[in-house]
Amino acid sequence: MSFVEYSDFIQDGDVAVVYLGHESMMPVKVQQGAQTQTRYGAIRHSTDLIGQRYGSKVTCSKGGWVYVLHPTPELWTVTLPHRTQILYTTDIATITMMLELKPGSVVCESGTGSGSLSHAILRTIAPTGHLHTVEFHQQRAEKVAEEFKEHRVDHLVTVRNQDVCKDGFGVTGVADAVFLDIPSPWEAVRHAKAAMKKQGGRVCSFSPCIEQVQRTCEALVDQGFEEISTVEILLRIHDVRTVSLPLPDFGPDSLAQTQPDIAEKTPPIQASVAMKTTILPREMPGHTGYLTFATKPRT
Repeated sequence: MSFVEYSDFIQDGDVAVVYLGHESMMPVKVQQGAQTQTRYGAIRHSTDLIGQRYGSKVTCSKGGWVYVLHPTPELWTVTLPHRTQILYTTDIATITMMLELKPGSVVCESGTGSGSLSHAILRTIAPTGHLHTVEFHQQRAEKVAEEFKEHRVDHLVTVRNQDVCKDGFGVTGVADAVFLDIPSPWEAVRHAKAAMKKQGGRVCSFSPCIEQVQRTCEALVDQGFEEISTVEILLRIHDVRTVSLPLPDFGPDSLAQTQPDIAEKTPPIQASVAMKTTILPREMPGHTGYLTFATKPRT
């Protein structure tokens, strides 16, 4: 099992995702002789998981069942242990596209946080790219390094525990793209420029407050960045429902006009038609943050 390579069968030591329902999933470290408790009963790793094909339907000890899924960055985002606020798939997809990431890209990231975006970046740049990620908090840096090793992507990433605003990314002139998710990204813009290749590249900063965006844009201009733009990703999910709509009444038909006796004996029919439509949710998540993008000019 690897987050960047697909495996058919579950093996001892894998991280699998147990799917209990659309809103209920959890990651499980598969170990010989271990058990995982769910609301449907226990899952015995030795007999129920190891050797089974990913995607299998597994019956628990109480008779209920779950699916066991191969881990992906998207599934990890919704099941990972939160050590910080994280980025979700809507923002991650935009970041990946706008930074023009592809296999072989070299990326610098700060801060690493819980590693949600990091896993998506690693899948995109594999098998020949590399991620240099910087985390200020020592315990978080150590924990995310353990997870990268457990998820078998540690050969694609270098984790550094340092202050990116003071010490930079630890590399110079190598990055195709830089991502900043820190409280004061404007203090790291010059380090981002230094880490990027001379042939240009893209930078992205994520900030929840517009005042942070303003200061970051000023720093980007001062450092000579071009094509500066800020976007806000708002997601509206429409629920598909079947509804019954009454047919319009266009008045009496021609039969009723020519044969009134028949029309009087025929009771009126309330005709309706069933159709699919979409309904907006009463509540929806609002603002997550602003994404500011810029391009380093070619020199």
